[in-house]
Amino acid sequence: MHSPLLSVRDLHIDFRVGGATVNAVRGVSFDIAKGETMALVGESGSGKSVTALSVLKLLPYPSAHHPKGEILFKDRNLLAADEKALRAVRGNDISMIFQEPMTSLNPLHTVERQVSEILFTHMGLGKAAARARVLELLDAVGIADPETRLGSFPHQLSGGQRQRVMIAMALANEPDLLIADEPTTALDVTVQAQILALLKQLQAQMSMAMLFITHDLGIVRRMADRVCVMRQGEIVERNETAALFAAPQHDYTKQLLSAELLEAPPPPESQAKPIISTEDLKVWFPVKSGFFRRTTGHIKAVDGVSLSVRRGETLGVVGESGSGKTTLGLAMLRLVSSQGRIVFMGEDIAGRSWRRMRPLRRNMQVVFQDPFGSLSPRMMVGDIIAEGLSVHYPNVSASERERRVVDALKEVGLDPEARNRYPHEFSGGQRQRIAIARALVLEPELIILDEPTSALDMTVQVQIVNLLRDLQARRGLTYVFISHNLRVVRALASEVVVMLAGKIVERGPVAEIFDAPQHDYTRTLLAAALDDTVA
Repeated sequence: MHSPLLSVRDLHIDFRVGGATVNAVRGVSFDIAKGETMALVGESGSGKSVTALSVLKLLPYPSAHHPKGEILFKDRNLLAADEKALRAVRGNDISMIFQEPMTSLNPLHTVERQVSEILFTHMGLGKAAARARVLELLDAVGIADPETRLGSFPHQLSGGQRQRVMIAMALANEPDLLIADEPTTALDVTVQAQILALLKQLQAQMSMAMLFITHDLGIVRRMADRVCVMRQGEIVERNETAALFAAPQHDYTKQLLSAELLEAPPPPESQAKPIISTEDLKVWFPVKSGFFRRTTGHIKAVDGVSLSVRRGETLGVVGESGSGKTTLGLAMLRLVSSQGRIVFMGEDIAGRSWRRMRPLRRNMQVVFQDPFGSLSPRMMVGDIIAEGLSVHYPNVSASERERRVVDALKEVGLDPEARNRYPHEFSGGQRQRIAIARALVLEPELIILDEPTSALDMTVQVQIVNLLRDLQARRGLTYVFISHNLRVVRALASEVVVMLAGKIVERGPVAEIFDAPQHDYTRTLLAAALDDTVA
């Protein structure tokens, strides 16, 4: 019998947190054969990502160490390898797609430079050959008109586009093993289906093995040959994919598979007044070229959008990556320059200066798509959540601020002791909950939620959606919910708008749009979501 390509044996990972030792991973063992896909599933904080990062000794925590275990790649123990040997393996024999592309991509380098760097390092290609290969890769991962994106920086791309650049980088050298840590988190359902099909196609062509980490069980069912279920740092169940889904044995696996979202909430009262509305809103980014950097065109991220959101309502905004969803949300908050009318709580805010906007900020909050990029790594969680209170309520006592921080953490399902730790000590899903707590602590009227559940496993998605619905019912909150996860949109939103290329192509009550879509693009979105659910 052939040796496995990757063999993880009795892996243990410990961290030092506040003078105490945390056993993050305990006794994890699994094998991956050439050409096989194995999925690691489990809730946020279960140890999935740190197990994957250990394969290439990329744990970002200085206090992390492996007191026990081996990670054998082609029969060589990577845990015992020196840095020079690991550099030869990383990006060449083993590549990785990280969960949060904005923090993994260099903000100072263009797309072309970042993808080319891998080709220069491992393949020794010349500049012309590297550019041709970069264009080929960008086209393969579904980036439209890749020539225009070569000079783009990460902040100029949507979340989904950044994720696709990460995938192009990971596949550049046709690795033997691809570690994919939530590789489709930021992608809409149509592009997600394309990327998954692409990965399967490339896997077949290259006999590439994959270690697939995800909280999306629909993807697991579609992609994986075998599944390992992790909980609290241990593998509690493992089996062939079909067998595990058909007859789960462990109670936790049964809980994961049975997690369901509620049906859409009732719409707000018809007499409710709009809390925010836009009229002919436009956000156009200039495209500059030539020696003098003259404007030769525009990227119309938001192009003439008019909408209204009533008090107590949740408006869902759906569409593919790059359709303008996030830019629309930022424009509504006056966080990017725009043209058109924006009315918030009865006041036209489109022409307001930054100083005149400041008193309104506590009533309009945002939860960003990438929680790690929006949380200061130098501040403890308690200080991050309390920062807004210090700015908007400077006369509140320190003890009262502490009480509100504790209450906010409890509301999002985190231990209040978490306020004494730093963001890097939490999983992606836990960081997302911290970001939600930061928005809630100011008790705003409006919250823009930009993919707030994208990094969360299904069980936590249900908890967060139920939490948001409960808070809305108790406080009369208004949400603009931006997402590519149509199941979550249906569970939370009462109205929905569908965006394509910066424009709204369809709008209406959730039930009408989901049950009887009129626009061809809406039908495509729903068909892809349904296919992913039952795959």
